[in-house]
Amino acid sequence: MLPQRHYILLIIILIAGSARGDEWKTLLDLKGEWKIELGDNARWSDPTYDDSKWDNISVPAPWEDEGFPGYDGYAWYRKHFTLQISLKDNDVYLHLGYVDDVSEIYLNGHMIALQGEFPPNFATAYDVYQQHAVPQQFLNNTGDNVIAVRVYDQRLGGGITHGRIGLYEPQNGLKLDIQLAGIWQFTTGDNGSWKEPSANDASWKKVVVPGHWETQGFKDYDGFGWYRIKFKVPANLIGQRLILLLGKIDDVDETYLNGELVGKTGVMRKGMDQGDAGNSWQEFRAYVIPSDLLLLNQDNTLAVRVNDVYLGGGIYDGPIGLISRDKYLKWKKAQDDEWRRLFDWFK
Repeated sequence: MLPQRHYILLIIILIAGSARGDEWKTLLDLKGEWKIELGDNARWSDPTYDDSKWDNISVPAPWEDEGFPGYDGYAWYRKHFTLQISLKDNDVYLHLGYVDDVSEIYLNGHMIALQGEFPPNFATAYDVYQQHAVPQQFLNNTGDNVIAVRVYDQRLGGGITHGRIGLYEPQNGLKLDIQLAGIWQFTTGDNGSWKEPSANDASWKKVVVPGHWETQGFKDYDGFGWYRIKFKVPANLIGQRLILLLGKIDDVDETYLNGELVGKTGVMRKGMDQGDAGNSWQEFRAYVIPSDLLLLNQDNTLAVRVNDVYLGGGIYDGPIGLISRDKYLKWKKAQDDEWRRLFDWFK
């Protein structure tokens, strides 16, 4: 039997997890009427495709309860929406609750997530809650937007079954000064020269950051991978102390700015095992940037070397970008105060 203090700690962890899970601000509720068509056609991800003759369906709900009893197989959902306000300064996440069994999610024709695995190597993800970072460049702030969801159900309930449906941002989220979530260059393998700004990454694959690389064409890959992105710094930020935020990375990383190491988490070496990685995948990455490293009116190159030893790999959670030290300290204090209030409640 566990000591009483262990039960109390367990309760704290459970309550904290529940509370933090509820700390989402609704930007756009997308529950309600969607379009659905049975079958599978890659053209249905195209935002210009005419879905006006498709059946209507209430989301979320198992499609068996919405007039498709006994159906197992492929189907596509589509939802059109317009934004009443611009979200270009928001840290936007698409919540799709639970999808039974496998799903591919597109926003305006761009795939932003994959959960489970389609046949012939079927693997269900019916019990995975889906919340996915939305790259700002994929959102249309002034016109029509289309979410398209490709679904495969093998048995029992199918479709977008339950949970939050819509666009959200973290309640206590950061307002980054430079937003870097979105499309990065990525390749597997390891080469020390890839940290250099002059390295040629034109042939690398484009991936969405944040997001596990397993969902973007590298299923079951364990080993080294490199990410790269170029960005410019606005003149008003030059001279300020900036913090680079890379959310969470599975498992360990070395991060370079313009060829210079600015931070690392975990021990990087060849032949790593789970013991070497430890809990690095759970650690939040925040690296202070030396002021003389940033270039004004030129491209800055950010390169992240990652080594994954088990299960999901890569830069998988945000926020991703740069923020002033003052903003970072205010945000961190708010996070610390939240935990302190929680623990004080148990005293």
